[in-house]
Amino acid sequence: MDLATRLTDEVRKRWQPRVRDKAKKQAATTAGIVVETKAQFGYTAAPGTTDDGRERLLTQHLPPTYAARLLDAQAAGATDQQLRDIVAEGLQEIYFKDRGRRAQNLLVKFTDIQYIEFDI
Repeated sequence: MDLATRLTDEVRKRWQPRVRDKAKKQAATTAGIVVETKAQFGYTAAPGTTDDGRERLLTQHLPPTYAARLLDAQAAGATDQQLRDIVAEGLQEIYFKDRGRRAQNLLVKFTDIQYIEFDI
């Protein structure tokens, strides 16, 4: 029994990091990352448009470029604010600007985060 437990522990120690590394690599190169958050979103935009912030619940797939930036920053020891800025930029470009198809001068403020979850 002791041998089985030790063997299981050793497999888990080696296997889990490999699985995590593979998932991170896939997210950063092909799959991207899904962000779900409930937070306050404010805007800086052209005159005559709304800049009123409001709470939103968003679930958004971010492409591999943002996943790679986020994972690299985390691995490099980025601050919470730096990580938030990357997520905010990704949500701004993909969700609010619709990949550059609208709201060209929009800048999104991502504050008062109630929760945020990531799925690789």
